[in-house]
Amino acid sequence: MTPADAAPARTPWNWWLLLAAAAFIGFASNIWNTPLFDLDEGAFSEATLEMIRSGNWLTTTLNGVPRYAKPILTYWLQGASVEIFGVHTFAFRLPSVLCACLWMLAVWRFSRSHLPNPRGALVAALVVPLGLMSGIIGHAAIADAALNLFLALTLFDVYRYFERPARAPMLRVYLWMGLGLLTKGPVAVVLPLVAGTLFFLWQRRGRDWLRALLFIPGWCLTLAILAVWLVPLYLHGDGGFLAHFILGQNVDRYTSTMQGHGGRLWYYFLWFPLILLPFTALVVPAFRHGIRRSADPLDAWLLLWFAVTFVIFTFSSTQLPHYLLYGCSGLFVLLGKYHERAPAKLWTLLGALLLALLYAALPWILPHVPVPPRRAFAAGVIALAERSFQPLYYALAFANLALVVALIAWRGLAAWRALLIAAFAQAVVLWWAVVPLVAAAQQAPIREAAAIAHRLDQPTVSFHTHLPSFSVYRGAATRDGLPAEGGLVFLSKDQLPALRRALPHADLVTIYETGGVVLLEREESATPRLPGSAPRLQ
Repeated sequence: MTPADAAPARTPWNWWLLLAAAAFIGFASNIWNTPLFDLDEGAFSEATLEMIRSGNWLTTTLNGVPRYAKPILTYWLQGASVEIFGVHTFAFRLPSVLCACLWMLAVWRFSRSHLPNPRGALVAALVVPLGLMSGIIGHAAIADAALNLFLALTLFDVYRYFERPARAPMLRVYLWMGLGLLTKGPVAVVLPLVAGTLFFLWQRRGRDWLRALLFIPGWCLTLAILAVWLVPLYLHGDGGFLAHFILGQNVDRYTSTMQGHGGRLWYYFLWFPLILLPFTALVVPAFRHGIRRSADPLDAWLLLWFAVTFVIFTFSSTQLPHYLLYGCSGLFVLLGKYHERAPAKLWTLLGALLLALLYAALPWILPHVPVPPRRAFAAGVIALAERSFQPLYYALAFANLALVVALIAWRGLAAWRALLIAAFAQAVVLWWAVVPLVAAAQQAPIREAAAIAHRLDQPTVSFHTHLPSFSVYRGAATRDGLPAEGGLVFLSKDQLPALRRALPHADLVTIYETGGVVLLEREESATPRLPGSAPRLQ
């Protein structure tokens, strides 16, 4: 009897309570108070608002310019949420929170039916909301929580098909791939196809995999899901949107570095231990025992899933830390499987201890962060952050540090249990102390400047400053350019010298200046001009 054939034991009610608490702390806590973060949250949210205002739910624009960055599903989900709850940070983030919760439950359900110890399934599921990077993804108003959900469902069902080659898991694989394509594009198909091909060949089951690849009803299901968007898109005359997305946002992103993100072979070796904090120490027994037991198809599949993701994105010219999460859902299952083989408690909690020390020391570290003179935006954000530490921050940070030290000293407590307690505590510190601090320094000034621009109701532009949350809070698209006389211009302090060079004689009055951003008004010229003459800058 395979693990999938065994009926799982009924989950105790207190485990459900633990999963619910982790989902709230890791995914939902404080999503209503913290301003949207730039760039990605602001870009997704503003594009959603422009979609709603235009009535065109097929293509997206950002500040009036076509945005080809992602397919349509995330915008539809955010748009539906905004229509129900109104224009609010909560509404923009709610789809990600719900998808992240389903992602956690997908990991738990697969682990519960495939791991010998039911506690392992609980550990595997809790890594999703309490891990550093997965928790951030689950909070953010972007596409990645949904993509991770659909990738996890796809690759879990690939393994279920391996266990029992039947139509049902095959159909589900194509269903999840179709939804993944509608969420973020080809990665939703490329990763399962590459990993699945290598795995079935490794297991000498190539015929079963070929049967799945040639499963016509499955491909029809995937195409039917895509047709919900692509057919109206084509009929509307916007077929070029898809071409721009495929070539510009996938082929070019993989073959050339975009927006300065990555492009180095060592990139994910550096980021991998960080994105799993505070669970990094569990990787050691998971890899060691998983490799030793690679004859076990489950261990082989989970390791191969992660390895394929690691290799694919290591050789990508555009790299971001959260790309590695696409291969981590299977790794979470492996962490749960071998959680009881965690190293000595000090080593298991080392990541938690380092994070706790960082949070507690942050008020004293920030003043010593070196900032080049030309980085006026960063200097302004750091200076404002130094003044934004509240008593709650100190209380949570030092209580967390004391808790981690106490857990290390508690001899009767198993290392994995201590790690879960520390992970819960650090999620609270992250979302109720650290993130609000960063938001107060970086995003709150943008929101305040936008509120002033909205109240003044004058023509407003931004100048070489891509902070799209300004448009969200202003309630209107904000084009890039030079301000007209009597108009406003929003910009980061980095761009002030360039604006002065572009308008050397203009009279620019500061309306608002806090942190790293400035809102200026260009006063109207007092000198009359002849009809048809060029305006004179003062």
